This record gives sequence, C-alpha cells and structure tokens, in this order.
Amino acid sequence: MRLILLGPPGAGKGTQAARLMQKYGIQQLSTGDMLRAAVTAETPIGLKAKAVMDAGGLVSDDIVVGIVAERIQQPDAERGFILDGFPRTLNQAQALDAMLIEKHMELDAVIELKVDEAALLDRISQRAKEMQAAGKPVRADDNPEAFKTRLDAYRTLTAPVSDYYAGTGQLRTTDGMAAIDTVTDAIDKLLTHDAKA
Repeated sequence: MRLILLGPPGAGKGTQAARLMQKYGIQQLSTGDMLRAAVTAETPIGLKAKAVMDAGGLVSDDIVVGIVAERIQQPDAERGFILDGFPRTLNQAQALDAMLIEKHMELDAVIELKVDEAALLDRISQRAKEMQAAGKPVRADDNPEAFKTRLDAYRTLTAPVSDYYAGTGQLRTTDGMAAIDTVTDAIDKLLTHDAKA
C-alpha cells in the first residue's frame, strides 16, 4: 500500500497516518525525518542536503526527491509507505511520479483531508488552550498567527498538488473536519473501494 496524505496543517494527517500504519503494517515517511536521517547517516544525498542547510539554504526539490527515493528502497518500506509532507509542490509531485515509474512502483491512492480553514483555526486555538491548561508546552506553530502563515503557504504551494493528482485520477477526498473515527472509516472505504475497482 503506497499512499500520499494531503491536507493543510492541523487537518489530522498525523493521526490518520498512525492508524493506517497500524492497520496495513506500513511506514509513515515524513520528509523532515528522512532528511535528518540521511544527514545523520551521511549518505551521498544526505551530505548534499547538509551542505545546503549549513549554508542556510533551502533543500532543493532534487535533493528531497533523492532522499525519498533512497528511503523507499529500505527493507521496512517494502510493504508500502505513507508520504506525509511530500510532495509539497507541483515540481515535487511530477518528480515523484517520474521516480516511481523508474522504480516500477505506483501509488495506490492520494488522499486529501478537506477542511474548513476558519474551523481549522478555531481547532488550533482550542488545541493551544488545552495544552496550556494541561501545563504542557504549546507547539510554536500552534499559535494562530504562525498557523495562518503555514496555511497561506499550504494554499499557495501545495493546493496545486491536489489539482495535479485530480488530473491523474488518483485523488480521493474526504472531510477532515469530521470526527477522527469517521475520517478513519471514510479513508478505509476509499482504499477498499479502490482495491475492488
């Protein structure tokens, strides 16, 4: 099972990815984690990424795609994977497609969690209040202003990725604002429907 989870920050991708990992015995691959692991392991692509990051630059699409290509070849990803936080841009989506073709792999589905942005902002504000009330640290990106910035970046850069996958016929959408279990059930139905189709 090879999946991409799309959706703005706070849509619940992490929660749903954890459930999918458990159900299908597949790995959740986060680009941030993969990048750090490649740098730590000093792989050739990791060393390239480190040089760019040490210089204060943003890691290029080529490097990110190279890191994903390395990671999906590892034994624990043989049964499949969930890409979370990747592809972030149209260029990355196109590069991922080319790389998967080269490796004779294909995606089973691209699932987008659709959300109401105003309700999402409320959800994040509420989450920050609950964390404070519980005496737990609030994530820096969970304050409303920082969150709005992340949402704007998502809308500008990543929303076109949805259109791209809609154009390839791979995109499946579900309501990310529903209760967690409802979203899980909806994703399950989308995946079993695709498997039967």
